[in-house]
Amino acid sequence: MGGNLSAVFAVVSLVTALAAALWAVLRLRARRGIATATQRATYEVLHTAGLAAEPLRAGLSTADAAKAVRHLRALVGAAGLALTDRDALLAIDGRGAHHTDQLVAAARRAVGSGRSTVLHESELHCDLVDCPVRGAVVAPLSADGRVVGALVAVADERPAPGLVQATLETAHWAGDQLALAELDSSRERLARAEVRALRAQISPHFIYNALTAIGSFVRTDPERARELILEFAEFTRYSFRAHGEFTTLAEELRSIDRYLTIERARFGERLQVRLQIAPEVLPVTLPFLCLQPLVENAVRHGLSRKPGTGMVSIEARDAGAECHITVEDDGVGMDPTTLTAGIAEVSGAGSDPADDPGQHVGLSNVDERLRSAFGDRFGLVVETGLGSGTKVSMRVPKFHPGVRVSS
Repeated sequence: MGGNLSAVFAVVSLVTALAAALWAVLRLRARRGIATATQRATYEVLHTAGLAAEPLRAGLSTADAAKAVRHLRALVGAAGLALTDRDALLAIDGRGAHHTDQLVAAARRAVGSGRSTVLHESELHCDLVDCPVRGAVVAPLSADGRVVGALVAVADERPAPGLVQATLETAHWAGDQLALAELDSSRERLARAEVRALRAQISPHFIYNALTAIGSFVRTDPERARELILEFAEFTRYSFRAHGEFTTLAEELRSIDRYLTIERARFGERLQVRLQIAPEVLPVTLPFLCLQPLVENAVRHGLSRKPGTGMVSIEARDAGAECHITVEDDGVGMDPTTLTAGIAEVSGAGSDPADDPGQHVGLSNVDERLRSAFGDRFGLVVETGLGSGTKVSMRVPKFHPGVRVSS
């Protein structure tokens, strides 16, 4: 039995080795498929730049600098390369580590002046008899008009004009990546500010009306009043939670159900709700408080301004790589020209007909956050007309890089 197992393991090991060798050959042939030396060089540069860009786009931190510096050195073609912020060394790759103090001092001068400089051997005092470092090129890193650090290329010979130019160009490119990182960070801060603004728009009228509805059951149906208080508490807890820019469709629908429970207590049979949710899309991730304002807006236009019964329909269906969500009401609708002229004037969370619509952040907020999270192809689509109700649709990708629910 033991001999058989040994034979099996030997065959498995041989097959694994052959597969690895075949994969290596295929990759080599794929690269050789690039016809000319110039094309191969272009491929290598773009590939290396892509590897460096990802950590740089995360910002100028020690961990990200350590990931980027090796690829930056390959782009420059230097014997060593250091990356600093305004004050200190973040990472170094290759030669020059024993000259850290001198390189950082030169980087600080470049940061202060905003100008590049070349260090010669005489300026790099060293006690090592066989020190291989013969000079360095220091270039400031500018992001969005601000000098945020420096790139220091270490040379094992007198810095040649080619090394100087390569260092300057790479520093300029790296600065552009850091500027994009700042832009991404600004967009995230803006998204968080917009969520805070949306939370702030939970109308005092809605809170007053909800508490009034709850109070009406205190004597006649104490158990119902207790249940409504718990639903209201959970609704406000979710709306004002302190962490996470994203949530799941399932969580958003739970909050919407609490909101609708409170509104049903207020309007009774006048409020009709139709839900059609595909179970497979419940885990889909979407921006926090993205769907809820649309439902609250539909209740306002589908019921508060319409005599008699109003219907609000919520549908979420599986569409391959995407989830398609619609919120529709059969209310009074609105003038499309008014909507086009000022979508921000369509009021949002928990608003009351008596409210000034300019006081609220509604469809525009949701539209902007969807586009910020997933790209411009994923904004809201609004279909409406006077007397024709309103239908708001959104597409959400099931999987998107960098979009996840915080734990």
